[in-house]
Amino acid sequence: MLLHTIKHMIEECATTSSEMRMSDADTPVPLEWLETQICELAGHLTAATYRFLALLSDFDARQGWAEWDLPSCAAWLSWKCQLTSGTAREHVRVARALGSLPVLSAEFAAGRMSFAKVRALTRIATPATEAGLAELAGPMTASQLERFVRAHRQVSRADDGYAAVMRRITWRQNEDGSLAMTVRLPPADGAVVLQALRAATGDLVHPHDDSEAPAEPAVTTPASLADALVEVASSYLAEKASNASNADIYQVVVHVGTQALAEPPTTDCVDVSAETPAGHPVDPSRCHVEDGPAISPATAQMISCEATVTWMLHDHHGNLLDVGRRHRTPPPALRRAVRERDRYRCQYPGCESRRTDIHHVVHWAHHGETKLVNLVLLCKAHHVIVHDSGYVIVPTAGGFEFRTTDGAIIPSCPDIQATERDIRECHDARISRDTIIPAWYGDRLNLELAIWACFANSRLAEARAAAA
Repeated sequence: MLLHTIKHMIEECATTSSEMRMSDADTPVPLEWLETQICELAGHLTAATYRFLALLSDFDARQGWAEWDLPSCAAWLSWKCQLTSGTAREHVRVARALGSLPVLSAEFAAGRMSFAKVRALTRIATPATEAGLAELAGPMTASQLERFVRAHRQVSRADDGYAAVMRRITWRQNEDGSLAMTVRLPPADGAVVLQALRAATGDLVHPHDDSEAPAEPAVTTPASLADALVEVASSYLAEKASNASNADIYQVVVHVGTQALAEPPTTDCVDVSAETPAGHPVDPSRCHVEDGPAISPATAQMISCEATVTWMLHDHHGNLLDVGRRHRTPPPALRRAVRERDRYRCQYPGCESRRTDIHHVVHWAHHGETKLVNLVLLCKAHHVIVHDSGYVIVPTAGGFEFRTTDGAIIPSCPDIQATERDIRECHDARISRDTIIPAWYGDRLNLELAIWACFANSRLAEARAAAA
């Protein structure tokens, strides 16, 4: 659809096809003409994006997503329009914010302010401050505006005491599998965590030292604090797992193939397709954390010295074999098998929740067996919906198919409907080649001056309003 639209716009915006492409078919079009078309199309996409968000805001306010038995508008958008979960949540957030920000909405609808700028400004703008912020953001690039917004939030939160109560943990998985974590806690809670880590550090240096002689204080280093954090977390999980009815939720599961556990590792060829990816159940050298990064065979062998070891049996294609058919409640081995097959997430179309229950496709009361092909992961909400609405779940070769009571199939990934409409028909803005281009002359952002001007303007506006 996009290629067709670009082609359509090129044919209409060019003077004539023969003039722009000259006489030689192999001669490329002038770069100036390409630049003009790119900038103009960016303006049309911006105006069309505003139209898209305006429709999304109305759809969200009327809870149209609830008719599809989805938990939120972001889940519906991710499922129906093929967006990632994070992108969908951000679109819904911006759509809701624009409803109370008429100035930013007007700039966005006219194609003069890109979605990247609007997304940043909606994090700090209010109906009282949006006009001044829009004026300040005009000559900035999107990257400069992101820096400005981050600084603005830090200053405003410092003023209202937000930093004193804010608590947050963020993490990311690096390409090498390591975990990078950032923790922010109020002073009192931070002191508790630090004291626990320092105490654990001393325990690591002098484990179970019952001697009466006072021990020398342990030297605290970043590495020792990291080891202490692992020790504290391990102790918590071990204590919980010993008394829990379902110990799986307190256990770290590592999937290891037979070849990875061999000592020494074998180098013989096995009957596995060359296209089988590492981590696939068929791969005898698989070695990774459950739903997580890979680890080395040496690490897996070290863990297996003290960890509980269980096994799963797969066929040549990687399908898990049935176990535990005699019990209504799935045994731990079967629960792990179901979780691995369903990738640890709810299988209802459009839902990606990791907090799941195990559901019998054919209910136990209807002679349904507790075996792998008759079990599926569902989140709490969809577990209730499936039972209350009488949805039918049909096992297929690629997973499960969900059908409503009238037989309609709920697709796992709906197709995006194609249209022959020109993108210029999707909005009412008057777009030219200069509409989307900001008034930026290549100068660097004076962040301190920008923040000072922003808050100074706000205080002047408040003083004038009070005087009036």
